[in-house]
Amino acid sequence: MDATSTATTHLLLAFLAATFHRYPPSPSRALVDAHFLPTLLIATFDRSLLSPSNRHWHRHSPSNLPQVLSFPQIIIKMAAANGVRRIWVGQNGLLSTPAVSAVIRERVGADGSKATGGFILTASHNPGGPHEDFGIKYNMENGGPAPEAITDQIFANTKIIKEYLLAEDLPDVDISVLGVSSFDGPEGPFDVEVFDSTTDYVKLMKTIFDFESIQKLLTCPKFTFCYDALHGVAGIYAKCIFVEELGANESSLINCTPKEDFGGGHPDPNLTYAKELVARMGLSKSGSQGEPPEFGAAADGDADRNMILGKRFFVTPSDSVAIIAANAVQAIPYFSSGLKGVARSMPTSAALDVVAKNLNLKFFEVPTGWKFFGNLMDAGLCSICGEESFGTGSDHIREKDGIWAVLAWLSIIAYRNKDKLDGDKLVTVEDIVLQHWATYGRHYYTRYDYENVDAGAAKELMENLVNVQSSLPDVNKIIKEARPDVSSVVQADEFEYKDPVDGSISRHQGIRYLFEDGSRLVFRLSGTGSVGATIRVYIEQYEKDPMKTGRDSQEALSPLVDVAIKLSKMQEFTGRSAPTVIT
Repeated sequence: MDATSTATTHLLLAFLAATFHRYPPSPSRALVDAHFLPTLLIATFDRSLLSPSNRHWHRHSPSNLPQVLSFPQIIIKMAAANGVRRIWVGQNGLLSTPAVSAVIRERVGADGSKATGGFILTASHNPGGPHEDFGIKYNMENGGPAPEAITDQIFANTKIIKEYLLAEDLPDVDISVLGVSSFDGPEGPFDVEVFDSTTDYVKLMKTIFDFESIQKLLTCPKFTFCYDALHGVAGIYAKCIFVEELGANESSLINCTPKEDFGGGHPDPNLTYAKELVARMGLSKSGSQGEPPEFGAAADGDADRNMILGKRFFVTPSDSVAIIAANAVQAIPYFSSGLKGVARSMPTSAALDVVAKNLNLKFFEVPTGWKFFGNLMDAGLCSICGEESFGTGSDHIREKDGIWAVLAWLSIIAYRNKDKLDGDKLVTVEDIVLQHWATYGRHYYTRYDYENVDAGAAKELMENLVNVQSSLPDVNKIIKEARPDVSSVVQADEFEYKDPVDGSISRHQGIRYLFEDGSRLVFRLSGTGSVGATIRVYIEQYEKDPMKTGRDSQEALSPLVDVAIKLSKMQEFTGRSAPTVIT
């Protein structure tokens, strides 16, 4: 954007649960540098938004930033000083990441304006609070995360910044009260509008799903439901959609009050951290708490991830996106005219590939990162996409969307039971998954996460895996020594992706070992936390025989697990004898 257009620039501010109210916070590993936030902000403004010649606003060097400003107020004051015309803020600063994308794309101001982009302050699916994680995202005008070319430019800007502008005299804005606060800005009027956090998102969901059909399901006495927001921002949307719009009992919701530290929990919706939901659904090792509900779901801290559960039954994220794609045209009105294409991240199992092949759909395998899906969607190539790390979504926005995924599953269950709500037995989540396996085969799949590993050790482990790939005979010798019953590796590489839309190339996106029988081992480093490194190991085996799709997943994958640990020298490099999380 040219600096001359800043007078019409609108920004969206999402201040999610699990962020800090005052600046700087008490000692935090995530904010060792007290000027992390303003430096990143001004680097972003420098890239696209500001005219640096603003006149009567205070300039600050890294040594003299006022120490008592809250994060939202810092963004508001810096935006004003840098020529932004208006900021939209969700009430109380609470907006889910999917809602941010929806608001950027869909919301129109009273003057006909739309948001140019948005800042999201969040710990995502990591532990939050003054002593835990904190992150900032910038979403572009399409509602999606800034692409690598932009984030690289922002990072480059952070290295050369010596001062930043701050409208220090601007009064603080009460973001708990709906309405518009108007001020005199450097380019003219400057407005801060606080709006209802759920309205735009709920309106969008109603254009996608048949709410009447889902309501019949949720109010059916035979169907029971449980939703766990893990004290993240999803709670405000769950109350509005599931209870107020769709008629579910409020007792169906657990941990739906957003808290800055997620109630001391880890807001990652998986079988390890969503303990209360897992117990309610009959999947806890200690046994269930009475008869489990028919359907359960969980969200992460910023509501873009999801976990789907049936009664005593876990749906893997890889199966979930494949099942949604296989049923979308029949069950979800938004897709009634057909799917443009489907996509998955490289580490995600190939379950979606099989659906795409059977339904003759365009298919794309991309690196981990939602921005890669966004490019495909903007080009009209992809309708539904997903990743194994509990992210599922569609082209209605440019972020993964946890509430959308739950509504998609409820739509499928409602469609399968449209003539059965008055009968003796409903079609269950487990029934739907088993029918899917019978049609498409089963991809046995698991992910081992080794969290907070020494970063140096993790890097050495990954370098060793790349070096080993230079000789497939040596690789297969290691494999046969570990497990003679495992197939041979026929290809080993580091995944590289050439974007079909803009031609950009993404390298070093994960280390792959592809086996003769279709099995896969994938190794990746994850960098979403602020301390150490997380090594993720993805283990997959495909089974087409309907008589062999009912095995326990960990039992079926045990030989490949042994190979993965031996091949990676996991214990030698990290000292870990077991993963932190098994999904």
